[in-house]
Amino acid sequence: MAIIRQQDFIDSIADALQFISYYHPQDYVQAVAAAYQREESPAAKDAMAQILTNSRMCAMGKRPICQDTGIVVAFVRIGMDVRWEDATMSVTEMVNAGVRKAYLLPDNVLRASIVSEPAGRRKNTGDNTPAVVHFEVVPGDRVDVRIAAKGGGSENKSRFAMLNPGDDVVEWVVNQLPGMGAGWCPPGQLGIGIGGTAEKALLLAKESLMEDIDMTALKARGAKNRIEELRIEIYDKVNALGIGAQGLGGLTTVLDVKILDYPTHAASKPIAIIPNCAATRHVHFELDGHGVASFTPPNIADYPDVHWHPAADARRVNLDTVTRADIAQWKPGDTLLLSGKLLTGRDAAHKRMVEMLAKGEKLPVDFNGRFIYYVGPVDPVRDEVVGPAGPTTATRMDKFTETMLAQTGLIGMVGKAERGKTGLEAIKKHGAVYLIAIGGAAYLVAQAIKAAKVVAFADLGMEAIYEFVVQDMPVTVAVDVNGTSVHETGPKEWQGRIAGIPVKVV
Repeated sequence: MAIIRQQDFIDSIADALQFISYYHPQDYVQAVAAAYQREESPAAKDAMAQILTNSRMCAMGKRPICQDTGIVVAFVRIGMDVRWEDATMSVTEMVNAGVRKAYLLPDNVLRASIVSEPAGRRKNTGDNTPAVVHFEVVPGDRVDVRIAAKGGGSENKSRFAMLNPGDDVVEWVVNQLPGMGAGWCPPGQLGIGIGGTAEKALLLAKESLMEDIDMTALKARGAKNRIEELRIEIYDKVNALGIGAQGLGGLTTVLDVKILDYPTHAASKPIAIIPNCAATRHVHFELDGHGVASFTPPNIADYPDVHWHPAADARRVNLDTVTRADIAQWKPGDTLLLSGKLLTGRDAAHKRMVEMLAKGEKLPVDFNGRFIYYVGPVDPVRDEVVGPAGPTTATRMDKFTETMLAQTGLIGMVGKAERGKTGLEAIKKHGAVYLIAIGGAAYLVAQAIKAAKVVAFADLGMEAIYEFVVQDMPVTVAVDVNGTSVHETGPKEWQGRIAGIPVKVV
């Protein structure tokens, strides 16, 4: 019989969450490094170089890989012979105590992203609790925990369907990818659940993402069962779409495809996809009564020798003097280095501003001739002016874009992933531009931010409006003043190239 102390469990949860906030799983790092070496698309290669450089920087600085430090998901298996010592909390309460401790740790504060009353006030809970906890009671005398911090951008791209028994799984999965866009920050993994009931399929998909990346080894030895055949087929066909890193077009969109299945009703074929992003964060530990779990940091020397630097032909832009005539010269795919004053704002700030404009109220910030960055940064620690500050998914701001461009004088936006039809129409109509920073490179991007202050809506926490002073912040032109999007032209070009030339995707 194992006797598990309540505090050991809480401390193990907290240590695990701190660990995965700044250490990528090494299977992911090596898979991205291999994809980087074989990549032929300059834009995708640059994106992966930023991701790999960011990963090493976070490991060395012990700061979050991504500004979105995730919603905590834990799969907890409790042995039937386990006894809890000094336990005054439920296991869920213990998990939440560990989350609270991890996210409020002064030396590496993690962003609180969880809001209560999701259909109402959406008030931030302040400490990233509660977690989502799944339990299983099993034979044995151990407590086994697999824990992840799941980013909102990738979670939002989840897909589910009740297929007919004769429907083709591969066809359905591959058809979903173009509609998922790049908001899930590829290159990453697809977790797929097949069977059971509706909720079981989704749970299987999430659980599959806790497994290590092993596609290269699988393809080398060959499939041994139908699930492995499906993994390889989906992997090859998704990469043949040419979506590429960050949706810019390229050879690698997914690094692995994971599938778990479960028996289902004869009339049903439930299926779910949940993608994992470039900030994939998960770890596994076990408690046997001998104290707090230990986690072994990766050796920095084992990181790939990839060091991102700005492109030699990158255009330097002064945000304090840039004009509409200037931005009219920019083309999709151009790389820029931004310097000057950059405003921020995301979902909650946009909603409030649009409501104020509808009432005829004056905004607290002048956006005329300015750029806005869709970001919710991590709080700073030590000598930082701001914590990791990577972009959030721009499509969520599409419904606000027409109002912002028409009524505030805003001329440019910075975010991640593609814009939807509504956003593209507004950008073209008003002669604005949309730029992207690399999702999964939040700490790297933050190094370009030299000053930061809240200028409006402080009550919104990480969703407040900041004014950043940036120096050589790396971005790419995603949509030009004519509404032409690199997220449409890039994947189309690379899908054609992949179909027309022999490309070895392993």
